[in-house]
Amino acid sequence: MAFMGAMGSGDMDTMGTLMADDMVWHNEGDASLPWIGGATGKENVFAFLGKFSENFRTTAWENTDAFASGDTVAVFGRMNGITIHSGKEVGEFSFALRAKVKDGQVVLWHWFEDSFAVSQAYNG
Repeated sequence: MAFMGAMGSGDMDTMGTLMADDMVWHNEGDASLPWIGGATGKENVFAFLGKFSENFRTTAWENTDAFASGDTVAVFGRMNGITIHSGKEVGEFSFALRAKVKDGQVVLWHWFEDSFAVSQAYNG
């Protein structure tokens, strides 16, 4: 998925091109983490991603499975990272993503992560 590749490489211009103006981003998980929750609209999504990058540094990312049906894609994988707040490594954890695309632009990014492991590292 081009959007995921642009995000992984930090290419914000390409991300912006691939985002619908009214895109919805939502992360499920432990609400004590500053990047859990959501945002609607490009500007708010970019602000939300800024909050994520201020608090978490991804050190490993592997997509293990991806499935598409019509305008919807599901991606599953594993990742690892360090929470900036505590400086602690999370340890490998699983994620799942459900995304929807309309007219070549992402309209929904619904992220699910093992926020228990992430929260333990973040909160020390």
